[in-house]
Amino acid sequence: MLQDNLLYVILICVVGIVAITVNYLISTREQQAEAKEHRLNWLRQQSETVFTSLKVLREIDCNPEIIDKLNVHAMAMYDEIAMLAPDSDLLASMTQLKEDADQSLPANQILDSDRALKRVQIYINFVEKLILQMAYAGKISPALAKSYRRDLHLLKVTVVADAHLTQGNNLLLQGDKNTALSHYKHAKAILLKGAISHQDRQARLEKVNHEIEKIQPKRNHGRGTLADSIDKLM
Repeated sequence: MLQDNLLYVILICVVGIVAITVNYLISTREQQAEAKEHRLNWLRQQSETVFTSLKVLREIDCNPEIIDKLNVHAMAMYDEIAMLAPDSDLLASMTQLKEDADQSLPANQILDSDRALKRVQIYINFVEKLILQMAYAGKISPALAKSYRRDLHLLKVTVVADAHLTQGNNLLLQGDKNTALSHYKHAKAILLKGAISHQDRQARLEKVNHEIEKIQPKRNHGRGTLADSIDKLM
């Protein structure tokens, strides 16, 4: 009788241990699956943005060193997706984005609208922040990050200013002086507010001022207010 009871206790303990082990394994697998899904969602969002940023930077002829660093970062995420989900639609989608980015070349007419300008600014801003994160993570030196961010800021200022100048020229050819003038003034404001060197600013600023003065010639105040008043009276 005592042996039977002991056997029952042992069986109950074994069943309990098996049940706990199975529940633990199921719970662990669920947690792993959830962590994997969360990681893949993050990788998808980041990869989409980085590959699109690469495409944009190539189109606006960015510093090749920055593109190389960004490409290394993008490929690390791409390889992780390939490892976690080798036969997934996500990998196929990322492969297409990668190919689009790889095939991008400098384009002259990509900034022909305010929407296109905004798009470029958004992705340059993203890359500026990413460069800073890479520096914090020790992937690039702080000095290199500072240099890259300076290059990106210069690129953002000059590309956007040039685009407004081009849009202004096109509108002027169409006879829309008022809208053309607005674009010229916007280009001038961007050049003056941008934290860029005098050398990088001056040539473009002279072009913009020349176009503005063609539409709005400066008044000659050299004779002074008294001479102006006498002229009005005469």
